[in-house]
Amino acid sequence: MIVTIAGGGLSGRLDDGVHSFRGIPFAAPPVGALRFQPPQPPAAWAGVRDATEYGPTAPHLLSTGVLSAIVPDVMRPGDDYLNLNVWTADPSGSAPVMVFIHGGSFTSGSGSVEGYDGGAFARDGIVLVTINYRLGADGFLWFGEGTPNLGVLDQVAALEWVRDNIAAFGGDPETVTIFGESAGGMSVATLLAMPAAEGLFHRAIAESGAGHHSISAGSARLVGTRLAEILGVEPTREAVAAVPVDRLLDAQAQLGREVAATPKAALWGDVAEKGLPFLPVVDGSVLACSPIAAVVAGASADIELLIGNNTEEAGLLLTPGNRISAMPKWQVFLAARQARLPVAGVRTYSRGMRGARPGAVLVSILTDYLYRIPAVRLAEAHPHAYVYEFDWATPAFDGALGACHGVELPFVFDNLDAPDWAGMTGGSAPQSLADTVHAAWVRFARTGDPGWIRYTSPGRIAMRFGMVSETTRDDRALERRAWKGIR
Repeated sequence: MIVTIAGGGLSGRLDDGVHSFRGIPFAAPPVGALRFQPPQPPAAWAGVRDATEYGPTAPHLLSTGVLSAIVPDVMRPGDDYLNLNVWTADPSGSAPVMVFIHGGSFTSGSGSVEGYDGGAFARDGIVLVTINYRLGADGFLWFGEGTPNLGVLDQVAALEWVRDNIAAFGGDPETVTIFGESAGGMSVATLLAMPAAEGLFHRAIAESGAGHHSISAGSARLVGTRLAEILGVEPTREAVAAVPVDRLLDAQAQLGREVAATPKAALWGDVAEKGLPFLPVVDGSVLACSPIAAVVAGASADIELLIGNNTEEAGLLLTPGNRISAMPKWQVFLAARQARLPVAGVRTYSRGMRGARPGAVLVSILTDYLYRIPAVRLAEAHPHAYVYEFDWATPAFDGALGACHGVELPFVFDNLDAPDWAGMTGGSAPQSLADTVHAAWVRFARTGDPGWIRYTSPGRIAMRFGMVSETTRDDRALERRAWKGIR
């Protein structure tokens, strides 16, 4: 089938009643004179462009070792990597649109992973879009000059493309839901706070990412200066741009290891607390304040929000290296101290998990610190927020991962049989749960209501997805109160 948009004709593919169009440029290649510049419109093309295969992905390093078998990723070379993919069942219709923003700590990942295939969404009456954006230094390096937050501005450019072109694929540009996981969830929260994104979406879903992951301009300069030192160049974007891409990627990886090994504010500013060297920067213009502060002040109050996390998110961080089973108790207290959780708070977790190993207690603490409490804070600040928790424990790694970071994705996309997800699900996942979760995401995109009452209603109501999915009322209230004044 051929679809015509502003840039020209697109020839897609048809699989099981779903049309897909892949590798569509939404901005010009960010190379040469356009490197470290805001995204620019793509060039038009003559005739009909082949859109049957995924396009290039943003340069990044693939995971190695155990994580590479759990978290799907792909690297496709090429300069024209600011592209997106569309799935639709009826190009002549006017269906709700969902735009997915991938995770990967802002340094890896792409929207072109087969596990993100949008066929199930299209089957259920949604036009599904997945996008790429600039990662690492190309997306978030800033020394205080030029335009910051280029990676997030790429996301805005993709949403502008959706506004202007999605009707040609049978999508309604007035009913757009953005959703993302991990760094994608943090991106969703950032877009809630950005004036440049106003009016480009109407609903938002943040999976395992909320509004606390942004950094100050001073911290961005500390990160940039250290990156330049590793590369042996002047601390400017121009000097960094002259470095070969593979060398830059290796330097980014070294920088990440240094932050993890020595998380001191004197070295990294608030990056030491956030843990990620490349994050959206509070520059005072593109992003005037942190996303959580913006939402507290009323930003995007008219946008319906669905936000949540998985029960044992941090299991993905600790289990693959076998750092849970033999962890001594003192390490739990040390990690809690770095998270600013007082000793009394650690004891609250220990009492609530009586008999659990120290490593399991730490997983719970880190999950709350990094994911659950930020999600709760954003839900508390937003007048139209719904909260969920995903509580299905994967059998992978003999069950040690639990309901870990990212495990909800094959259920959200209803792609349990995709080979990409076999390492995450252990090759065994209940289709009934995928039916339930996927249906909630679809219902929210259509109506703004996922099927349970808002979190701000009396009782802090949330949906817990599991073998038996049911609502909870202020679940784990003691642990939540242990973080009062923190985060």
